[in-house]
Amino acid sequence: MRIIVRSKDVNLWLPIPLRMAGAAVSLIPESVFLEMRKSVPAPYGEFVTKQILRDLVRECISILLDYRGLEIVHIEASDGTFVSIKL
Repeated sequence: MRIIVRSKDVNLWLPIPLRMAGAAVSLIPESVFLEMRKSVPAPYGEFVTKQILRDLVRECISILLDYRGLEIVHIEASDGTFVSIKL
């Protein structure tokens, strides 16, 4: 995945490997999941867990790899600011 941000002050290009997404999920503290469960209706709150999110990411990575180069976000502001997120 590539995140590109360009403006007057910033010219940022971040390459983020999709395979690191699973590692990023494991770094999310359990307190974040507890906060998310509070905003989810009662029968579905039990599905907001780190393990389920890790499994979802693992399944999505195999699908996302088939769509390399797909631009998910493309924003151009009138002041010249540009944001792009590509797989």
